[in-house]
Amino acid sequence: MRPVTLCSTVDTGNHEFKALIFKFMVNGSLERWLHCEYYSGMPERVLSLGQRICIAADMASALDYIHNQVTPPLVHCDLKLSNILLDNDMTARLGDFGSAKFLFPGLIIPKSLVEVGGTIGYMAPEYGMGSEITTGGDVHSFGVLLLEMLTGKQPTDDLFVDDLSLHSFTESMFPDRLAEIIDPHMMREESQVGTEVWMQSYIIPLVALGLSCSMKSPKDRPGMRDVCAKLSAIKEGFTKSHTELSSLTALVTGS
Repeated sequence: MRPVTLCSTVDTGNHEFKALIFKFMVNGSLERWLHCEYYSGMPERVLSLGQRICIAADMASALDYIHNQVTPPLVHCDLKLSNILLDNDMTARLGDFGSAKFLFPGLIIPKSLVEVGGTIGYMAPEYGMGSEITTGGDVHSFGVLLLEMLTGKQPTDDLFVDDLSLHSFTESMFPDRLAEIIDPHMMREESQVGTEVWMQSYIIPLVALGLSCSMKSPKDRPGMRDVCAKLSAIKEGFTKSHTELSSLTALVTGS
């Protein structure tokens, strides 16, 4: 997100207060869309497969930018649903850079998870072992987030105990039993005619990408440039296929 302006004032205790002003995001956070049941009085909101693909592509583009087009690279360090905001057109914006860190040469390795920032469930496992901050940590968080968007399950769900995680749970069902764990709300918004097409052509590749990004070892994860390219291709293919299928459905139904 780009700030609109900066304001500064002094309170009654003569303490200076500074704030960045951002454009209001009409559709709130992605968390409120995927997990509206946790918000009192929040009406049910459903994201279609197409919307989820677009949001994932938007986020990959944002991460590719801060990792590969900013000097020195910037690591967000706290990627999660509540930090992804949606504007009036449902375009996703990456927010809350409070934990972000520039990868300056000689950056001191954090002595604790508190210094890293981040959120349990999304944080890269190597940070818990005292590893240095890298862009690979954001890639891991993105992978977890992508799996959450596709399954509707939070990484901190009560189901995930001991060695079971959202990654290992999804991996155990991949690819033959994916239909059992995919968020049913997502497919409800799509034409039933294209369900099998969506699964084979888009959902399986998306889940595979989420699993690849959330691998335990940083060296096994792709870079965000490659992730962004794959998601752009998936988005382009889905848009074309969706348009063709909608035309076919209209022809069959006579509408």
